[in-house]
Amino acid sequence: MEGSSDAVIVARVLRGDVESFRVLVERYRDRYARYAVHMLGNHEDAEEALQDAFTRAYRSLSRCEDPERFGAWLFRILVNRCRTIGARRGRRAKTFVVDEGALLEAAIDHPADSSAWREEIERALQQLRPDQREAFLLKYVEEMGYDEMSQLTGTGVSALKMRVMRACERLRELLIEVHHA
Repeated sequence: MEGSSDAVIVARVLRGDVESFRVLVERYRDRYARYAVHMLGNHEDAEEALQDAFTRAYRSLSRCEDPERFGAWLFRILVNRCRTIGARRGRRAKTFVVDEGALLEAAIDHPADSSAWREEIERALQQLRPDQREAFLLKYVEEMGYDEMSQLTGTGVSALKMRVMRACERLRELLIEVHHA
């Protein structure tokens, strides 16, 4: 079952084999958890967003128009949950980094985060505007193309390119400040 396509697994779940959904959870959990931690800055909010995304996906599985692209559909749900939770947290209190250990753990096993700069990069990422951080993470961490990012976020390609460019410029400024401090 683990080697089956998403479409096959979705079809099994829709036919009543609810246990098959576990395969989809196992398939996407780690990668999407890393994204959620990067977006939200702590394990608790990331876990809430991830659990909510999986729950919403399960409940509305029959509305997944292209079961072969279940992962992309689930990712759109997760992105929206991260936005909602991030906005709610932002209203409660402005926090620099809630759980630095979670950020460092999320960076493990990703080649771009293996340098001594990992902490500074994570801090700098948290200082970006949420829309810029999201675009940067989708482009450079999740390695999506602009067309895929546009479909996922509902934002135009040119706006996404501008957000990524501005995120890169801001990160460069922040990291230069750290390096020269």
